[in-house]
Formats: sequence, C-alpha cells, structure tokens
Amino acid sequence: MRTPVGIIGFRGYSGAELVALLDRHPHAEPVLLEHRESEDKPRPLGHPGPRRVAFSPDAVRAEGFAVVFLATPADVSMELTPALLATGAKVIDLSGAFRLGTVENYQRWYKEAHTQPELLAEAVYGLPEFFRSRVPGARLISNPGCYPTAANLAIKPLIDAGVVVREAGIVCDAKSGVSGAGRKPSLKTSFCEVTENFSAYSVLDHRHVPEVLRTSGIEDGEFSFTAQLIPIDRGILETIYFRTRNIGSVEDLLGIYRKAYAAEPFVRLYAPQQAPDLKAVARTNFCDLGVHYDPQSSRAVIVSAIDNLVKGAAGQAIQNMNLALGYAETAGLL
Repeated sequence: MRTPVGIIGFRGYSGAELVALLDRHPHAEPVLLEHRESEDKPRPLGHPGPRRVAFSPDAVRAEGFAVVFLATPADVSMELTPALLATGAKVIDLSGAFRLGTVENYQRWYKEAHTQPELLAEAVYGLPEFFRSRVPGARLISNPGCYPTAANLAIKPLIDAGVVVREAGIVCDAKSGVSGAGRKPSLKTSFCEVTENFSAYSVLDHRHVPEVLRTSGIEDGEFSFTAQLIPIDRGILETIYFRTRNIGSVEDLLGIYRKAYAAEPFVRLYAPQQAPDLKAVARTNFCDLGVHYDPQSSRAVIVSAIDNLVKGAAGQAIQNMNLALGYAETAGLL
C-alpha cells in the first residue's frame, strides 16, 4: 500500500516534477488536486496516470492525505494552508510564503503584507542538511528557494567554521535556467527574449537573499547576490567569491566540507581545484560543490550546482516528505 499525498499546483514546472518523482516513489501515491476552475488553465505536463480530485477540505479528509504539497504562488499558499492543516494533513509549501520567519521580513522582500503571521512563525525551514531534526515534528514545512539552497550549502559550513573574512564581503554570482521563473507566460521568459541572450535581474533586491542571510548567519551588507537568466531549461550554477582567514590550503577548506557533509546523501564534493557543471546535476537531487583556493591572496571560490526543479524544488520537497513521514530520506530520489 502506498500512502496518498496530494499535489496542488501540478500544472507548473515544479508541480510536474513532483508528480514525476512521486510516481516512482516506493511509499507515496500522488493524487492531483484541482483547486480552481478556470478556462485558461494550462494543460498538465505529461504524467496522465495519477488520479485527480477536486480540492476541498472534505476531499482531503476523505482521501486521508498524509501530506499535501503546495506548488503554488505565495498568495495561494497562504490562502489554502490553514484549511489544509485543519484536516490533519502536513503541508509542504514550495512557495516563498513561509520562508522568512517574520512579517517584517516578508513585507520588506516580497513587498506585500503577510496574511498568516502565526503560521509564518510556526513553519519549519526545510533544508534537511541543516534542519533535519525539526522536520519530522512539523505540521508546516517551508521548502527553501532554489538559489538559497545552492548558496547556503556552499556558505554556511565555512561561516560556522569562522574561516570567511566577512568584512571583505561574499559575492554570489548565480545563473539559472528559465524554468526557475515558473510556467506562467511572460515577455521576459519568452523564446525570443531568452534565446542567445544572458541577463541579470533583481539586482541587489532579490527576494531569495534573506534566506541566505537567515540560514548562513550573515548580514545584508556582507553579501552581494546577483541572479542571471541563461537560455537553458533547468539548472543553477553559483560562483561564490570570498577571502579566508586561518586557511593554508585548498585541503583545509575541503576538510570543513567533508566534516559537515560526511553523512549527507545529496551533497557531492569535487577534487581540489575542480568545478561541477550543470550536466552533472541535471534531473538529480544532488548539490555538487567545487573548491578553488589561492594561498598567496587568501582568495577562495566555491562553485555550487543544483537542478533548480529537483534539489531546488520538488526533490527537496520529497526529501522533506520522507523525513516527515519516517521513510528513508533517499526514497524515490536515488
């Protein structure tokens, strides 16, 4: 018997990736929840097999969902989450609705008022490599953003070890495929705008920045982040620059990562002075890290690569589901 889990927002890229991954999960049965009637709904992306159910709290109770995934915009997640939690289901939200901890943070970075402040305070930030112990007991799990996942996995172990010269700044140059912008049509992500092009956006005010600040424990003035759109469908590659203290060689930096991630199934470390590329992580739940270091100048560069739709969204959400329901953390992902 497979445990039924609901997916709201299955028509988008992250939702479709969830369906594909859950379809092969050994313990979970995906059920598609139609939450809005609309004539302009885009067609589902493949996967005709899973059952579809019209969403209502009664339907969620009747199906006995252990978990409901929300692959929806933040405002829809805020609207639906209270009713879902009242059914007894756990909620794993893939939007930014519950990531930032306080209404002030949300207002500053999302430029909108938060309508569920109590749930915002309750939500557990679901980056398992750092917050694994908090996930099993949580009702509401906020799945991290794609850019912050790659950034925090690269930065936090070094900040915790005290080897970054924070006053010199940390620069994160981040590039993403077009699926990171979602499936809703827009001029910016149309074929003619994207193909043979390369553009920066949300310079100095990207809404994913506070997730890095909160998780890695750094200040706004210490972190410079620029997101850039590249003409591929999926993948994130971040090149992170900083200066070090008390580091003698690249092996010292790698040693910090080896200690931090020795038991982590989804973090892979490259040999010294080698860097991952996007093909290495495509359609996987891995985060690959490459470490470069110049001892003469104490400069270091970390290259962090993930698939934005898997480790950056659906795969990490399933990792959280596995933890929440007591399955092997790697179930359905390896």
